[in-house]
Amino acid sequence: MNRITAGRRHPLARYAVLLFALTLLGGVYTLTAPGNQSADAAIASGKVDDVAEGKKLFEKTCSSCHGPQAQGTENGPTLVGVGAAAVDFQVSSGRMPAANPGAQAPRKPLAPWVTPKRIDQLAAYVQSLGGGPTVPSKEQVDPALGNEAKGGELFRANCISCHNWVGAGGALTEGKYAPNLNEASPTQIYAAMVTGPQAMPVFNDSIITPEQKRDMIAYIVGVREQKDPGGFGLGRIGPVTEGLVAWIVGIGGMALAAIWITAKRRQAK
Repeated sequence: MNRITAGRRHPLARYAVLLFALTLLGGVYTLTAPGNQSADAAIASGKVDDVAEGKKLFEKTCSSCHGPQAQGTENGPTLVGVGAAAVDFQVSSGRMPAANPGAQAPRKPLAPWVTPKRIDQLAAYVQSLGGGPTVPSKEQVDPALGNEAKGGELFRANCISCHNWVGAGGALTEGKYAPNLNEASPTQIYAAMVTGPQAMPVFNDSIITPEQKRDMIAYIVGVREQKDPGGFGLGRIGPVTEGLVAWIVGIGGMALAAIWITAKRRQAK
């Protein structure tokens, strides 16, 4: 008993106990922690070939900017952990591959090699690197299943300051801008919310739930399909253009009317 007590009082005893506890904790975590969920999911869903083909596409079309291991370079950010949703958004909208690096990658026509299948392959490869947001299902982005009224409230609370109340977009700082949402598909809108491209913040599920995202998609799609009550949309960017037209047409018309009245009086004399 005295030997055990003496051992406990040894100066190195506390370090030995700490080392043992850390070793035990690490062992338990190794046995119980999930593996690479993205890679496991790809294998389980039969997309191993997509990952392999996606890697080939990445090395051919993306590695010059993002690095051979997608670790990022001075010309492009790392793609580790961005998820398949980011790839689907950027490539399906033509923003990537980028022709000319600038303040913001614009939407443009798709490159000849870009097809839905190849987008899926690239997305599967990037997803296998470090996980991240996945591409939403058709049910998650179906506007018919959303509540347009609730979506309008959420859109006005979170998006109107940049994208305008009808999603027409607007200018930001340092050469950036909020893009027009009329050309974006429901999947692209959802992917943008969960990945936060360019200057857009990330709206993860703890901020805006998947159901609320679907409601917002329903609102955006519903607004773009509305007909302009006055007959002219005037860009649908709000009171600025409306005020400009009212000023030019209204004040201009009044000025012309005054000139016409004065001319008639002169002719009468």
